[in-house]
Amino acid sequence: MRFIPGAWALSVVVLLGTSLATAATPNQAGVSFSPAELQAIRAHGPWPPAKAQDPGNAQSGNKAAIALGQQLFFDARLSKDATLACASCHIPGLAFADGRARSVGREVLDRNAPSLWNAVHERWMGWDGAADSIWSQSIRPLLDPREMASSAQAIAESIASDTSLSCRYRQVYPQDPLQDPQTTLVNAAKAIAAFTATLVSGRTPFDAFRDALNNKAKVKPPYPLSAQRGLQLFVGRGQCTLCHVGPMFSNGEFADTGLPFFIKPGVVDPGRHQGITDLQASAYNLMSRWSDDPEGVVTVKTRQVDLQHRNFGEFKVPGLRNVAVTAPYMHNGQLRTLPEVVRHYSELNLERLHADGEQILKPLRLTQREASDLVSFLNTLTDRNAARWKPPVLRACTLKSKAP
Repeated sequence: MRFIPGAWALSVVVLLGTSLATAATPNQAGVSFSPAELQAIRAHGPWPPAKAQDPGNAQSGNKAAIALGQQLFFDARLSKDATLACASCHIPGLAFADGRARSVGREVLDRNAPSLWNAVHERWMGWDGAADSIWSQSIRPLLDPREMASSAQAIAESIASDTSLSCRYRQVYPQDPLQDPQTTLVNAAKAIAAFTATLVSGRTPFDAFRDALNNKAKVKPPYPLSAQRGLQLFVGRGQCTLCHVGPMFSNGEFADTGLPFFIKPGVVDPGRHQGITDLQASAYNLMSRWSDDPEGVVTVKTRQVDLQHRNFGEFKVPGLRNVAVTAPYMHNGQLRTLPEVVRHYSELNLERLHADGEQILKPLRLTQREASDLVSFLNTLTDRNAARWKPPVLRACTLKSKAP
């Protein structure tokens, strides 16, 4: 099954690496994986991955900034009328998504809120990739009139007027938040991003099974036979790994899903096409003066991104970790359940795909059992704690007095 086509489809051969022995390898449950299938399975790890930081954000990893960001994330006073916080659309109990087809700010928006789990390992932010860092992405909803509708001045005043926030802000940025509201806005976004970057989900039943296969363990961890068959289909005939590859189960790029992308009758969502335009025009991208590394290697992706006609109506290939607890699916929730997603790609209407696209999607024509097996496999990509996260208790903030 191919969930979404990707710009890096041809690179999967390189990602899969060197060849293996020719014999298929059975496991104790009865499913035998071919050498090519085993190699593809291994490419979906290891997990957890090496630590990463939010690019262009010097505060990423800073404990004081993380504490500030956590408090800001849940504070509705950052919005114009003190009714919306970041957590209003990224709800911990819903795996940091909101469970809506289209999110609701001050009005109904065009897309839903993607989960924030593992955002620090993503290449682009948002369904259209209009941001190249978490901190840049964090600024947009703060200022968007349809969402939190705030301003640099209002955010600076909110921080300055709260004893705890002001204290935490000064711990990270030793200056009065009212001194330069524009700087305070960016600093606040970088603190929120530092907190968001800590949200890396844990291991899943798939990870345990993958590691046992990789280590050729004689005794495999419990893993449903239906999930094993679904995994075999995922990396084999379904060719899902053309797009959903690597530890994140995503190539990090954008593609046409073969679904309508109307916002309302007569109005379409341009997707990645508008995202690239917005990224290049952004005052907060990685090449801007607000980045802490505007000339660094992290800017290469932004400098080289190329706007093409085919990007119109393309949306980000989402990672599949925790996919079972982040319904509904696609950028505007057109598909409510995982079985509906599988059915879409099984019965794909090729006439809906871009004429100038990669054309790597084909209907899978799955049997009922194959469709059920794929869903069973996708369910094993869930960290059981993904929807149970609780905010760490923050210690009271105190500023160290300067020596006379």
